[in-house]
Order: sequence, then C-alpha cells, then structure tokens
Amino acid sequence: MLVLGGGVGGLEAAMALGRKSNISLTLIDRSPVHYWKPALHEFASGTMEHTGNCIPFAETASRFGFRFVQSAPVAVNRDNKTVSLENGETLPYDYLVVALGARANDFGIPGIIDHCLFIDSLNDASIIFERFRTALIAARTAGTKLSVGIVGGGATGVQLVAEMCKAIDGARGLGPAIRKSLLQAVLIETGPRILPAFPEAVSTAATQELEKLGITVMTGAMVVGADDTGFNLKSGEHIPATLRIWAAGVRASDATGLFEGLERGRAGQLAVTQTLQTTADPHIFAIGDCSRIDTAPVAPTAQAARQEGQYVGAVLPEIIAGRVPANFNYNDRGAVVALGDYNGWGMLDANRSFGGGALSGLFARLIHEGLYRQHQAGVVGLGKTAYTTAREHISPARPDLGA
Repeated sequence: MLVLGGGVGGLEAAMALGRKSNISLTLIDRSPVHYWKPALHEFASGTMEHTGNCIPFAETASRFGFRFVQSAPVAVNRDNKTVSLENGETLPYDYLVVALGARANDFGIPGIIDHCLFIDSLNDASIIFERFRTALIAARTAGTKLSVGIVGGGATGVQLVAEMCKAIDGARGLGPAIRKSLLQAVLIETGPRILPAFPEAVSTAATQELEKLGITVMTGAMVVGADDTGFNLKSGEHIPATLRIWAAGVRASDATGLFEGLERGRAGQLAVTQTLQTTADPHIFAIGDCSRIDTAPVAPTAQAARQEGQYVGAVLPEIIAGRVPANFNYNDRGAVVALGDYNGWGMLDANRSFGGGALSGLFARLIHEGLYRQHQAGVVGLGKTAYTTAREHISPARPDLGA
C-alpha cells in the first residue's frame, strides 16, 4: 500500500495503517519532515521554530511501522498498479492513498508566478523568511520603509501579515515603535471583505485590528498583474511592494494530473465518492485538499484532511476484508483565526462566533494552538508535545532580523 503525501491527512492515514500487521505501507513525500501546514505563516515570519515542530518522517515511520521514501511521483500506471518516483524507484500498490495537498491558484494572472512568492510548503516559508529578513535589513540600512504586499484576505494572508508584525515587535533591537516606522504592509483582497469564511462581524473586527497595527487593508481590489515593483489593479492603481506574496485561491497539486482517466474538478481535485475512493477507480483513495466529494463538499482545511486521513485508516482494513464501509461524515468543529499575539476569533457555525478582546481573543488563540498540539501529540507523543509547547511559551521565538 502506498500513501502519496505526508501532510496532515496523509500522515494520519499512514500512522493508522502502518500498525496493521497485514498491511505493508510506504509513505512518499518530497520533504524529509512533517509539519503542520496551517502554521506556514509562522515559519515564514520566523515566529515558529523548526525544532520540535518539523518532525522527521524517518522517526515517525519507525514509530508507526511504515516505510518512508523521500521523493515525489512522476508517473502512475493504473493498469499495472505502480507509481514511478523522481528517485528512479517504481513501487507497486494494491491500494493507493493520494494526499498530495494543494497550492495557491495564480489564476493565470500575468507576472504572478515570475514576481511573487508563494506559501505552499515549508521550503516556500523558509524563502519568504529569508527575503523578509534581507529586505528588512536593507530598508533599515537605507533609512526607508519595507513595502510588503500580500494578496489574499483569507486566513493565510491575514495571519501572515499579523505574524510579520509580531516578528518585528519581538525581535531583539526592534519593537512596535520601530515597526511602525519601518513596515509598510498592504493586504489586498478581491472580495468585499477579508476572512470571507467567517461572519461579517469577525471580518470587520479583524480589519480594524490590522489597521491598528498600521496595515492597509484593501478590499474589492482585483489584481490583474504583477512586476518587480508591485501589483497592478483592475482600477488602474499600482500598489508598490518590494516583497510580494501571493496567498489567494486554492487548487490541487499539479501531480493530480498524473492520474489519467480519473475524474478531476476545475481546480484539479480528484473526484471521490462518500467513501473517499475515486469515482473511476476504487483502489485509489484521495483525501485532503487534492480531493473533492461532489455530493457533500468540505472546505480545504487541515481539520477536514485530518478526519479524512483517520477515516481511511479505519475503513481500508474493512475494505480489504471484503466488508462495505460506512460513508465518511465530516464533523465540522468550526474554525479559528489568530492574529499573532494581538487578537483572535473562532467560529462555531456560520452564524455564531467568539473571540475578540483581551480574554476572548486569548481564548481563541489558545484553541488555535490546541488544534495543532492535538495533532502533534498524535505524531510524537504527549510528552514531547508538552515539552515543545512549554519551551515555546517560556522562551518564545525571537527571530534574528538583523538588528
């Protein structure tokens, strides 16, 4: 059995299946480490340390009884049931779990790919941090402001710009006063408000919080191009930005195109049934951001991917034994967004939210972290998770921004 992709969903499936005595499982991922993708904005700003939060797949494989191969698929032969990898290996499978994740959607807008940074992987986050740090040092040296433009007013873009403020505020030799004179950040959203998945009251409160930090929030602003000086809007306005980050839209990994003959949606997701098996091939499961249940779509979130991975880990042994599994039922536990240490909000359902302010905002931020720590504990154990959590709260990351 093969699992392609070691994100939240893929690893949950691998951990569950690897412990089954009658299953031989191999997990394939391009990265040597597992990380919590919703935390990429923290890695990108330098406010989360890699130590303790980037977990080597080799260690997890040893603990849960599966094999790990660091590579990526280049071809899939469904007739022979084999997957060919970049490293030259060709691996057979009886069942295949596709958990290849997603990437930002540039929508074919001119200049986006050539002139913007993306935040789709740990490597992307590391590149953003180095560019952020280098540009910040250059701006201080020149006595100018660093102009940052982030396109996408969803959770990723909103949290990233807040974490950048937090990074400067917490860096040695800097702080809030220097940030206000050094950082000129613009958050650009095509829709009428940021955080569109949250109630309007949360969008309004989050906008006000960002503006208090000195961030310009532009809504109803459609980007039609980018160059090495900034973004061009449909209105004809040019938004200057030395550091340009694209965090808008979601489409499946390009690797889903390797599965010839399988049904795919407009954004590249593999179509699956309510048992998460692809509609044209019951031996291939697809979970997380690279899949779509057309009869009952779920949002492309880590919460959904985790539940889908756990579901596959539970039902695949049932299918192998010849039993008919129950359908996957998504349990929406709401959503949380955290603006650094400044504020946070949660959503219980489409009409009920909580958070905002000193205590309620802190509560929302603790829940936001708790969702991650719950997953982390399942991977490395409660003891290591408690140690990492305590260390980070006692001595929070203070990124070296050259001050």
